[in-house]
Amino acid sequence: MTQALHIDFVSDVACPWCAVGLASLERALERIVGEVPVDIRFQPFELNPQMGPEGQDVTEHLTQKYGSTPEQQAQARAGIAQRGAAVGFEFRKEGRGRIWNTFDAHRLLHWAGEQGPKQQRDLKMALLRAYHGEGRNPSDPEVLAEVAASVGLDRAAAQEVLASGRYAQDVRDAEQHFQGLGIQAVPSVIVNNRHLIQGGQPPELFEQALRQLAQQPEGSATTEA
Repeated sequence: MTQALHIDFVSDVACPWCAVGLASLERALERIVGEVPVDIRFQPFELNPQMGPEGQDVTEHLTQKYGSTPEQQAQARAGIAQRGAAVGFEFRKEGRGRIWNTFDAHRLLHWAGEQGPKQQRDLKMALLRAYHGEGRNPSDPEVLAEVAASVGLDRAAAQEVLASGRYAQDVRDAEQHFQGLGIQAVPSVIVNNRHLIQGGQPPELFEQALRQLAQQPEGSATTEA
């Protein structure tokens, strides 16, 4: 008997592999639509929670954080862009430019989730495209409000959320919850609170895993690649 699947997609707007992973997961979900009932919620994870409002040059940041050279970073960007193109996500040719704080983006996503799962899903993808595809600043409240409006959310309500500081504790609580479950890297896809699929996997792997999990008895747990 096929069971319904609840997916928690733990990710950060700043994460390029999260953009690839979500686009790939969306492809897999298209392949099982009508066969496996699925609902998806987006959960917060900050790669750079201490990042200041001014942001940081991406090359400088990656060199400091990972010790990588500009040449290595360019090679990695090309590989990610190729993976993105394979699943329909187009990265900006010039790259991201700067790394920004994403806490307010997560607050806005929490608010969008209260409007409904489709609204949150649409906003998540739009934010990923705005940052990775267009090089826009996901910490700028005007950018965030404009992106929210572009997917049909109320711009004035989004601006009020961003100005008020609402949902800050909700985001922190969710971050702590998933970190407490051992999530240390993103994207992490948690299915029915038990099964973990990590990384920007290809659609075929997501599809296979979701079909298998939909047939599993409740209570079993697995960890995928």
